[in-house]
Amino acid sequence: LTLVFIGDGAPAGNYGYTNSGYSVYEEENERLTESLRTKVSAIKSLSIEIGTEVKNQNKMLSEMDDDFDSTGGLLGATMGRLRTLSRGSQTKLLCYMMLFALFVFFVIYWIIKLR
Repeated sequence: LTLVFIGDGAPAGNYGYTNSGYSVYEEENERLTESLRTKVSAIKSLSIEIGTEVKNQNKMLSEMDDDFDSTGGLLGATMGRLRTLSRGSQTKLLCYMMLFALFVFFVIYWIIKLR
């Protein structure tokens, strides 16, 4: 069994051929390595941009959550006032609504009559 290594142990006649073949593979590896480096760099910059965007979106969502909480508190207070109003005299509320409806009816009638 004889082992032949490319380069040092090769016969003199084949030395140039094996060396140029090795060089072609080495150049191909270098080209592929550089291509991989470029792709990794692009992915890295893209992931950094995604991280920045996620931080901005989380900040915006937090601000929206605070706004919704304050709006919910305001709406809750308004609903409490409406409940207090509705617990009062129903006849009084019904009377006010009827007077308002009659007022709107007479205003609309008066506008139509003037035309």
